[in-house]
Amino acid sequence: MDWKTLQSLLSGVNKYSTAFGRIWLSVVFVFRVLVYVVAAERVWGDEQKDFDCNTKQPGCTNVCYDDYFPISNIRLWALQLIFVTCPSLLVILHVAYREERERRHREKHGDQCAKLYDDAGKKHGGLWWTYLFSLIFKLIIEFVFLYVLHTLWNGFYMPRLVQCANVAPCPNTVDCYIARPTEKKIFTYFMVGASAFCIVLTISELCYLIFHRVLKRMRKNKPPGGRNRKASASRASTCCCHHKLVEAGGLGLDSCGNKLLASAPTQTPI
Repeated sequence: MDWKTLQSLLSGVNKYSTAFGRIWLSVVFVFRVLVYVVAAERVWGDEQKDFDCNTKQPGCTNVCYDDYFPISNIRLWALQLIFVTCPSLLVILHVAYREERERRHREKHGDQCAKLYDDAGKKHGGLWWTYLFSLIFKLIIEFVFLYVLHTLWNGFYMPRLVQCANVAPCPNTVDCYIARPTEKKIFTYFMVGASAFCIVLTISELCYLIFHRVLKRMRKNKPPGGRNRKASASRASTCCCHHKLVEAGGLGLDSCGNKLLASAPTQTPI
């Protein structure tokens, strides 16, 4: 698996992430992806070959291995890393959609027309919700994979001896021995701990994002305190590129010297 491709895709997320999001991405690539590629793959590389059982019954060793390891830890972690990083791509796709929409707007109306977005990567409107849902998806994925890992092996413990009973074609209870169980147990605890730390970071970022949004709304709804606030005209009304409506009788002039009846409707950014 080429993890460099995934890293290059997600490197752009840092530009649109909060401080918690940047720490989360660093932890994922340093303490999870790097450890997975450098060490974990080699530790589990010989798991089936060195899975020894005290029987010569053909097929018994393979069946016992499949009974205790329905899915390999290393492949389960690979799926977890892929799925947990995919929600971040939604943010990149949404920003790319905004940039493309802005580009088409400029091509159609010219560079003199007002921009649709001050900053395409600013988390407001639909992009804020996309970022919020990406965090929720990451939390769900992390919890699901931890639950699966805990359920399949009755906890995160890696025993030295595995007993295989009442499994055909094994004639009776068979004792099987796992290769390097202590080393595998240490890596299992490390990967679970890194996953738990990422969960804490994601929850912190989720709380920060919601708190920042609520605080911003409270400031926005705060009374002006007696100051005279001028009615802000929409960007569409001050731009010559939008449709001009002419009233029969009294005609007003806009900032561009054109006759207008009313301002064009404000475009809500997505």
